[in-house]
Formats: sequence, structure tokens, C-alpha cells
Amino acid sequence: MDSKTLQALAVTALEDGKAHDIKVIDVRGRTSIADYMVLATGTSDRHCKSLADRVVDASKESGLRPLGVEGTEGGEWILVDLYDVLVHVMQPRVRDFYNLEKLWDVVAQRRGKTDGTD
Repeated sequence: MDSKTLQALAVTALEDGKAHDIKVIDVRGRTSIADYMVLATGTSDRHCKSLADRVVDASKESGLRPLGVEGTEGGEWILVDLYDVLVHVMQPRVRDFYNLEKLWDVVAQRRGKTDGTD
């Protein structure tokens, strides 16, 4: 499955779980660890865990086992590694504190790109 299809699958799973503020960041050409980062906010640790489970279940149903899942113990920030797509599910205060959107905007600006294209 290509990374674009995989990120769409993750977004659909998050939308179905009522995730808030879903954002897809195209990081192709900026890092070798992934093509896309999908960020989503859950309302509580239980909601974040449920959202991450939905992403994992959707990927398994499509025949792709996640490479790993981290952070389910606390539920404040859960990372689902889908190879070329990294899904971050965070509680609002954690997402505000780490502000990954701004971090990747800075990376793009330093490379002279602000629209996420190659």
C-alpha cells in the first residue's frame, strides 16, 4: 500500500473515532523517517487510546501490521508507526506544548518550502 493511501486510511479511522483537529503534514524530502505525519487530538487518555486502536485495526484490516505503537500506557501521546506514515494522537495540552505543526513548518521554511511540496 502506498503512503498516500495509508495516510488516507489513518485519517478516515481518526475521523470515524471523532478525533479533533486532524492535520496531515507532508514530510517527504524533509526527513527519511516517513512520508507523512498525521496529527490528531483526543479529548482524554481513553479517547486517545481508542483513536490509536482504530488506526491499528484499520491498518490490519487492510493487510498491514503497524511497525509499532508507543504511549498507550499513559494515553497522553500515542504514536502509531505505519512505516511511511506516523500517526500522533495527543491530548490537547500535550499537542499545544510540543506543537509539531510549528516544528515542521520551521523545517520547511529553512529549506525554502512552505507548501509541503517537493
